[in-house]
Amino acid sequence: MSGNVTLLSEEQITTALGTLRGWTRSGDSITCTVKLADFREAMLYTGAVAYLAETVNHHPDITIQWNRVTLTLSTHSEGGLTAADMALAGQISSLR
Repeated sequence: MSGNVTLLSEEQITTALGTLRGWTRSGDSITCTVKLADFREAMLYTGAVAYLAETVNHHPDITIQWNRVTLTLSTHSEGGLTAADMALAGQISSLR
């Protein structure tokens, strides 16, 4: 990521989360867990998430547990949530 990145206010975070299906706040991050049919589907979904993340150079933490994929987004360099996190969460949500 490059450019001027600033942390979102509590109000901005609350507003953004209201538009993101399945995402919840977890401290300085947002998290989403998706249940898929099986391991193969989980891996295909993870590949699609990776593609989106690479296109914007902003990468979630990803945990795969057979048919469940948990994604965690935070702008580590800023120590919290930014518009980049919310934008990527929105793109990821469009995959489902």
